Amino acid sequence: MARLAAYRNVWWSMANEYDLMDSKSMADWDRFFRIVQESDPYQHLRSIHNCREFYDHSKPWVTHQSIQRSDLSQVSLWRSQVRKPVVVDECCYEGNIPMGWGNISAREMVHRFWLGTAHGGYVGHGETYLHPQDILWWSKGGVLHGESAPRIAFLRKLLEDSPVTGLDPITGVVNALPCAGKAHEFYLIYTGVAQPALLEINLPEGEQYQAEVIDTWDMTVTPSDRYSGRVDIPMPGKAYHALLLRRVQ
Repeated sequence: MARLAAYRNVWWSMANEYDLMDSKSMADWDRFFRIVQESDPYQHLRSIHNCREFYDHSKPWVTHQSIQRSDLSQVSLWRSQVRKPVVVDECCYEGNIPMGWGNISAREMVHRFWLGTAHGGYVGHGETYLHPQDILWWSKGGVLHGESAPRIAFLRKLLEDSPVTGLDPITGVVNALPCAGKAHEFYLIYTGVAQPALLEINLPEGEQYQAEVIDTWDMTVTPSDRYSGRVDIPMPGKAYHALLLRRVQ
């Protein structure tokens, strides 16, 4: 613990798919958490990865929720239930192996990242393409061959330019689509599989927002107009786009 805790980039995960280990009881996992908490002088982040059943993330030694699920639309619900950050560190992987958890497309992977983000969470990436030398990136590292990673980096760059305190789910700005941001400052709306040509937006009266239309696959940002109050904002009428609104006045 002392040796590994000296590194800045350490997060503690008590297990991968803890609930498949029949030889361990819940008391065992609680004890492991407390050992790590008491032994780490720097108090790095701590969580535990599940397969079927969630660990009780409300326990005081858990710093964030580590979740394996493919339905990213539930992120805002998990946040509200436990009131701790949500990291979906396994939402399935871009690849082509026989297992269902490792053969989603790059476009679907990118979609899940945006969906999780727009619901106020964080999503983890992995790649599982078959290789003639049996070099599966998911377990052995090496070179990434997929198309999702640069598009996830594009999303990360957008988030680095967002409020430093992170994004929270926000209701009332748009109907039937996820929106995350900081009220009176920054709103990020994701269309997902919907393809609206117009979005009905409710912005605070007396505040001006610069709109930008984002193509999440082609990685383009197209400036639109400035808006305030109740407005209709044109969109491309295509799926997998986002609307970003930054306050300018």
